[in-house]
Amino acid sequence: MPNQVTLTLETVEGEGLRFGVLAGRDPHNRKTSVIDTGPGRVAPSPVEMLLVALAGCTAMDVIALLRKKRQHVTAYDVHVTGDRREEHPRRFTRIDVLHRLAGESLSPQAVEHSLELSHSKYCSVSASIDPAIDVRHRYEIITSRTPRD
Repeated sequence: MPNQVTLTLETVEGEGLRFGVLAGRDPHNRKTSVIDTGPGRVAPSPVEMLLVALAGCTAMDVIALLRKKRQHVTAYDVHVTGDRREEHPRRFTRIDVLHRLAGESLSPQAVEHSLELSHSKYCSVSASIDPAIDVRHRYEIITSRTPRD
């Protein structure tokens, strides 16, 4: 069954563009979210959602791989920034992904290997991004209990 997404325009009047999103393969169990642009935004833009998708896909791979490697992760944040062209189409030219992990005796080699496997083998979002875009992953192992400290 193919992936399916349905967008429905919510802002008919005014300057902004807000769409309700239904996503999911199972028509009886679809998930909702919102994408938004313009003044008074209440949700991420489609461009920001691309960064969210990359971060989420990679993070899910990495945490699953680290669990298989018996690495005990107590907290994990992913921070993504992207540089875009000034002219249209304003595509990304570079994306930087910082993985900040905390845990008990995390192995840097296990983290590096998990990031490499996600990027080269498992992350469908990463594989779908134009290879001309410079995507750089790096990580920090935080010694405190949570990366937010």
